[in-house]
Amino acid sequence: MKRVFIAALMITGLPVLAVAETCPAAPDHIAGIDALLAQTQAATSQADARVFSGQMWELWTDAPDARAQVLLDRGMRMREAWDLTGALVELNTLVEYCPAYAEGYNQRAFVNYLQQDFAAALRDLDIAIELSPNHVAALSGRALSLLGLQRLEEARDALNYALQLNPWLSERALLEPGGLLDPPGEDI
Repeated sequence: MKRVFIAALMITGLPVLAVAETCPAAPDHIAGIDALLAQTQAATSQADARVFSGQMWELWTDAPDARAQVLLDRGMRMREAWDLTGALVELNTLVEYCPAYAEGYNQRAFVNYLQQDFAAALRDLDIAIELSPNHVAALSGRALSLLGLQRLEEARDALNYALQLNPWLSERALLEPGGLLDPPGEDI
């Protein structure tokens, strides 16, 4: 009942701080993510891997409480609609409210990446990864942010690590011959 009440307050735009002032601990999905990563590594097709990836997203975006869920969902919807300023407002509020919730940082990093503020994205991704070391999306986002900063060797290393966890990431194309992170070869 309390979740419905908080969600109703958030939709109306009324302040919720009086109802819930502290964010509870984020749900512990480590075992679930690890199991999905193992299934992804064993996948024999891109389609199978995509199913497991979608399940990982369900776990990553499972916010600590109703208020955090509303902030996350609103921020993601705004980002998808390219209201990046509005998305940052929501995600800043989420990170302030739930500083131990990795997905708040990951989503804010994505918005900063879209704004080509790669340094800000990298700062948030580092926090997200510290909070959730096997967050493959944050790891690949870190590689993309490093690429944006022209830190190519670090970007290669970051992407290679992410690919160890999920070999099906679409970003793997960056390491292929001719890709932006194609390792430099030797001249003949």
